Amino acid sequence: MTEDRTGKQVKIHIRGHIDKEWADWFENLEVHSTEEGTLLQGEVLDQSALYGILAKLRDLGLELLSVEQID
Repeated sequence: MTEDRTGKQVKIHIRGHIDKEWADWFENLEVHSTEEGTLLQGEVLDQSALYGILAKLRDLGLELLSVEQID
């Protein structure tokens, strides 16, 4: 049985702006400023990695607006 190691592309919107220097905290995600706040976008390897990113956002006290998988 082979395991698919290809991750999923995601967009995570958060309220407020975070410094682009924090990009290292969010693994392979790019950090972009938007009118609403910040967009984190890129590949997440699996559900566990996604939950890890969401936990970091929670621990930083950032408000999550949306999480979207990109096809």
